[in-house]
Amino acid sequence: MSYENLAGRTAVVTGAASGIGEAVAVLLARHGARVALLARRAERLDALAGKIRADGGQALAVAADVTDEASVAEAAGRVREAYGAVDLVVNSAGVMLAAPIEAGDAAAWQRMIDTNVSGLLRVTRAFTADLVDAAAEGRTADLVNISSIAAHLTFPNYAVYSATKAAVTHLSQSLRTELGPKDVRITNVEPGFTESELRDHITDPERVGELDAMVSAIGTLTSEEVADLVVYAVSRSRHVNLRQVMVLPTRQA
Repeated sequence: MSYENLAGRTAVVTGAASGIGEAVAVLLARHGARVALLARRAERLDALAGKIRADGGQALAVAADVTDEASVAEAAGRVREAYGAVDLVVNSAGVMLAAPIEAGDAAAWQRMIDTNVSGLLRVTRAFTADLVDAAAEGRTADLVNISSIAAHLTFPNYAVYSATKAAVTHLSQSLRTELGPKDVRITNVEPGFTESELRDHITDPERVGELDAMVSAIGTLTSEEVADLVVYAVSRSRHVNLRQVMVLPTRQA
């Protein structure tokens, strides 16, 4: 895969402690971007930053909780203090919980909304001015949102998760009307079944069994395969916007 125009860029990746976020951060750093790693688990971020530096890249570990306004603001300040303005943001933090409507688990619903939607909005707001300024200076500026195929398909017991991802997809489309005319690219990525820690968020044995059965029949993408598409998208010439990428295992309908 050909990656261009990444050397010297400054990226923020949320959800960088595992899964797609971690894979995106590693690949961006490998191709010359300075990467600020945001997630809640400081020890995982420190280990990843050390790995990236050992491979010759630049990485900054910033423990942050996207569901907390003050935490995001503090993280943004730390990133700018260390690296200056940001020109690439990847919103990968997310949580998937099996929450049947009949069970009425409002705490689970709220956790998904706070992380998948409100958290994405907090991070986007924290760095929008940086992206707009970078584009105004003639540099490439990107906002990448990791949504899901669940934004379009229906899965029993995951109605709220699917609704949050539909919100991310629609938000990405709407943000394009605001930021696209200012030369900020918006890319919405919708993966199908992907190896990640999302499965570990589910505690109900029956729901785990259902998910495992689907994955066994269909297979999964790796986080690295999804990261490959993200990094390809942000490495295109600045006038080219891959606005929406849907990527599925071949057997997933």
